[in-house]
Amino acid sequence: MNLIFSTMPITCFGDSPRQGTYALFILLSKKLNLSFGRFLGGRKIPLDPGFYLYVGSALGNDPASMPLARRLVRHASRSSGKPPHKIRSQMIRFFKNNNLATSNLQPPTGKKLHWHIDYLLDNRYAQIINISIIRSPLRLESTVSDFAESLDETFIIAPKLGAGDTTRGTHLLGVRNPETCICAFEQKVTSYLQELKEHSSVIE
Repeated sequence: MNLIFSTMPITCFGDSPRQGTYALFILLSKKLNLSFGRFLGGRKIPLDPGFYLYVGSALGNDPASMPLARRLVRHASRSSGKPPHKIRSQMIRFFKNNNLATSNLQPPTGKKLHWHIDYLLDNRYAQIINISIIRSPLRLESTVSDFAESLDETFIIAPKLGAGDTTRGTHLLGVRNPETCICAFEQKVTSYLQELKEHSSVIE
């Protein structure tokens, strides 16, 4: 897999397909007591100002579709006509320029909150500041979330938070130092993808 560096804050591993796994780095500028839908019976969880990391995936089965781009643009949108995340317009340009989306990619209308992460990203005090994308049809979400959880720079807010669609792990984590966390995370991803490539070459 090739490593493509766009102008930050979006980093993309691989050049095909339009499916994959991603990590969002989020800045929260104000202390919140936030309910994540039905998680923990709707109990509010205290979130301190600072940085957070979320791991998700968008695979889909249609090779002509653009699941990654649609999912990430959805994350950068808010419900009820609220202003989108500042990064959204840059994301759309990046996706179109790097064959992650076609020219007709548009932000969603009438967004409804569904996943745990929606409840954080819908808040005006939360902003997506950095995105790491892994373009691959493989189901890597749990492996990548394990990477994120193993980093010294991350900590668990609540076990299983953000992992409603998976069987293990915690997919929404707190981050102590965003710069070193992003660097360590991308190093782990690079190493893992190289191992996958070498393993695939041996099998062939």
